[in-house]
Amino acid sequence: MIKVVIADDQDLVRGGLSALLACEPDITVVGEATDGQQAVGLARERAADVVLLDIEMPGSDGLQGIRALAQARPEARALMLTTFDLDEYVFEALRAGASGFLLKTTPPAELSAGIRAVHAGEMLFARSVVRRLVETFVRQPPTPTASGVLSSLTEREVEVLRAIARGLSNAEIGAELYLAETTVKTHVARILAKLNLRDRVQAVVLAYETGLVRPGA
Repeated sequence: MIKVVIADDQDLVRGGLSALLACEPDITVVGEATDGQQAVGLARERAADVVLLDIEMPGSDGLQGIRALAQARPEARALMLTTFDLDEYVFEALRAGASGFLLKTTPPAELSAGIRAVHAGEMLFARSVVRRLVETFVRQPPTPTASGVLSSLTEREVEVLRAIARGLSNAEIGAELYLAETTVKTHVARILAKLNLRDRVQAVVLAYETGLVRPGA
């Protein structure tokens, strides 16, 4: 079972999400929170796998919750679920360690599938969010300072990071670079450690910010 904590300051929203997810045979809601701090406490106490977080909540908001979750329960994945798709929220959520970003207009089936995908280690973004991210990276050229952070990587690690940024799985990277999947996993772990990144999501953001990959290239 995938254990989920829901954080939203509106009772109706939390209740609706809980009722929706109760219909899924492999998902169980183990806690409901009204702010980010409470969500983190429940996630740690009840060993949650995925935490659904609204961004704008009184007290400790969703962004603060993500940052605290990374320290309190790094095994858990944070999935932002909000009515807002503003650029600053998206980028802040990604840098804080979010594994996905969905709007509250997302159809129920897509939400359930999204929870499963994030739990499996994949990245998940609403279509409108992806479009805005791509448009922003196209408008903003990389800076020499940002590019320098990749200097600690070997040539092979740069190739793996580029493939991660293209959305390839470990198996697909192995097939493309003629590497065993276990070797790819080792490269990914070293990349994250060298660049002080929490997960593949942050690796993708960095790859775009440094210009290692460009949209449409």
